[in-house]
Amino acid sequence: MIQITETLFIDENDIQLDFMRSSGPGGQNVNKVATAVQLRFNVHQSACLSAEIRDRLIRIAGKKMTEDGILIIKARRFRSQDKNRKDAIDRLIELIRQATIKPKPRRKTRPSPAARERRLSAKKKRGEIKRRRRGVQFSEDS
Repeated sequence: MIQITETLFIDENDIQLDFMRSSGPGGQNVNKVATAVQLRFNVHQSACLSAEIRDRLIRIAGKKMTEDGILIIKARRFRSQDKNRKDAIDRLIELIRQATIKPKPRRKTRPSPAARERRLSAKKKRGEIKRRRRGVQFSEDS
């Protein structure tokens, strides 16, 4: 079991780890050893997540989420497979922790009459400055 918060745990069997060869620095090691990790976590079928957390996680994950509801995290930052595995799991934990935080409900507000007046007077001042910058128009009659 992987602990996310004090009350939330996910089963390690819900996570699928695939290893592949990584790109980037590492010399011959890159060509020989599969150090990159691709973590797959099926959000829709996970029994440990509530519907509320699941919806927020899908919204937070963005492009990391497939149409089938599978969260994919690729870790290839380190040269060692073990460090990349830990990095991928840590990133999954962080995403789920962000999803557990309930956003504050937004309260609609309106600008006060004094704030509206200040905004309009600033706009008028700015317009006046721009108007004065214009060239003087001479009539061709005189």
